[in-house]
Amino acid sequence: MMRRSIVALLPLFFAFAGSAQEFNCQVSVIAPQIATAQPRVFQSMETAIKEFYQSRRFTNYNYTPAERIDLNILLTISSQPAADRFEATLQIIYARPVYGTDYNTPILDLVDDQVQFQFLENTQIEFTPDRYLNNLSSLLGYYAYFILGLDGDSYAPLGGSEFYAQAQQVLNNAQNANESGWKAFESQRNRYWLLDNQLQAVFRPFRELLYTYHRTGMDAMTEDAAAARRVIAAGIEKLKTVHQAKPASYNLQVFFNAKYQELVEIFKPADPAEKSKLFNTLQIIDPGHIGQYQNMMRGS
Repeated sequence: MMRRSIVALLPLFFAFAGSAQEFNCQVSVIAPQIATAQPRVFQSMETAIKEFYQSRRFTNYNYTPAERIDLNILLTISSQPAADRFEATLQIIYARPVYGTDYNTPILDLVDDQVQFQFLENTQIEFTPDRYLNNLSSLLGYYAYFILGLDGDSYAPLGGSEFYAQAQQVLNNAQNANESGWKAFESQRNRYWLLDNQLQAVFRPFRELLYTYHRTGMDAMTEDAAAARRVIAAGIEKLKTVHQAKPASYNLQVFFNAKYQELVEIFKPADPAEKSKLFNTLQIIDPGHIGQYQNMMRGS
């Protein structure tokens, strides 16, 4: 599948074509800490979030059913201060198909623990990118555009720029929201910094890696695994400059949280010198997974 390679070439007269939604979305809403939870409202929430992603269009491009982006969302309700008010943790996982295989390579595995919103049972989640309507719709819309940006970057060099710009609009509109997660001063690990980092010039090697890792690395793995590994390793090596400028950046942590297991499997068969060089880089830029990378070195 060459989603962005194909999509980027489609003219805008497809803007109103049918079957053009961008996402396939699986949603689970759970409330393990709420003894008085009413299952119906959470079932309604699952349905509303799924419809949010699968019944509206976020771009002017025509995605065929086979090209749609697969999302997995887990919303864990931690508190219900009022009948229509919820506090939660959102986990969102996005994986991209690898050309010529039935394997999906993970790109995003993110946990947002600053989620507060209002929701009424059996209601739709309304959204417009140029206006803040409510926190839940802005939250979901922001992640839709951010993931479209990641997907675009993985198919073409800097191919996600237009979608990051739309995520930026959603972010800007939410700056006066009462709920947290949108503002720079609140945390270094929130929606503001995830997007702001992605747009900074210093993070360009990271965005370039999204392309080389996936399009010239993973998509070519079945043709020449050794060459594909070299491409991936070279791209990761360039992340040293990102780490030096922004140590322990949220973006790199999120990326490697999705990728560390895959990297171990990809490089287990590599020759010792290649693994050693990659390991030395990874222990600098992703020390949180050093134990797993040691397994890579042992080939286990």
